[in-house]
Amino acid sequence: MSSRVFPKRKLIFTVVGWLIGITLFFPIIWTILTSFKTEGTAIAMPPKFLFFDWTLENYFEVQDRSNYLQHAMNSVVISLGSTGLGLLVAMPAAWAMAFSPTKHTKNVLMWMLSTKMLPPVGVLVPIYLLFRDFDLLDTRLGMVVVLMLMNLPIIVWMLYTYFKEIPGEILEAARMDGATIGKEIIYVLAPMAVPGIASTLLLNVILAWNESFWTLNLTVTDAAPLTAFIASYSSPEGLFWAKLSAASTLAIAPILVMGWFSQKQLVRGLTFGAVK
Repeated sequence: MSSRVFPKRKLIFTVVGWLIGITLFFPIIWTILTSFKTEGTAIAMPPKFLFFDWTLENYFEVQDRSNYLQHAMNSVVISLGSTGLGLLVAMPAAWAMAFSPTKHTKNVLMWMLSTKMLPPVGVLVPIYLLFRDFDLLDTRLGMVVVLMLMNLPIIVWMLYTYFKEIPGEILEAARMDGATIGKEIIYVLAPMAVPGIASTLLLNVILAWNESFWTLNLTVTDAAPLTAFIASYSSPEGLFWAKLSAASTLAIAPILVMGWFSQKQLVRGLTFGAVK
């Protein structure tokens, strides 16, 4: 009896999983398909799913109107720069809280996490004024700094969680052998937490790549990433759905491909330490 129930339950879970996956992925598929339609076909009712005249006109117009490569390079520099800088700041902080905790450690972690609950618009004016005074508006350096600060609580929390899974006795042995704090973090702790560090980096690259609020308010042209590239196709005359879809497809393609090829490492990192 139980052997019959188990396959049925497994089948139900499989079907539900596929339905959820298709539902979540459908907007991406629809955006890609719309990018190959004309503007008239894109707003046709009823919608045309596969049977329409495919065209690359939207991609040519998007490239002619905007410098896609410049926006893409800005996204790469800002995402990797903010993630790398955040890692340099977060690793010592996570190490200290994981292996030298105090009675206030949990309070500090909760305070850091609570900053993510603050609406960004609440601090837009002071940050904008600071960027203006330090000449950081519309610069890659400015965007690297602000996105690093915005994502720093997540980096610290994730690294702290992974570091807690590593036995402290290993680090004590390294200290007895004469390792300094820097060598302890670089040569002992980091290699043991590679899956966790990798998943942290991947997640924060994705968060920085998808950030739109700060990029739209603190950049104009020189440092504008792909999120600003997409927003430029919203105009007072209305939305050009086919061209907007082409711009969106070009913007999400790099990060989508990266996520697809690194999914095993991401899952491995997110489950790091779950099974002893």
